[in-house]
Amino acid sequence: MAAEEHHEEVYAPDQLKPGNRKRAQKGAIISAAIMLLFFWGNQQGNTEKVWLAVIAVGLVAVIIGDAILRRSGLRPNDQ
Repeated sequence: MAAEEHHEEVYAPDQLKPGNRKRAQKGAIISAAIMLLFFWGNQQGNTEKVWLAVIAVGLVAVIIGDAILRRSGLRPNDQ
């Protein structure tokens, strides 16, 4: 019987690099602002507005939490 072969994925070094943090933060803030602009749509109820607000606040909270963790040294300042 043949021995069981184990194959590992091979990655180029630049595939494992983190993305651009500042660009991601700007994208999240722009996305949150666009989501809040949807308040002036043609919704019948307030359910859509609640979800839009919760997701927009969540995006901003993640950005603020990341900044606090980086400032306190709990996350690396890679970029």
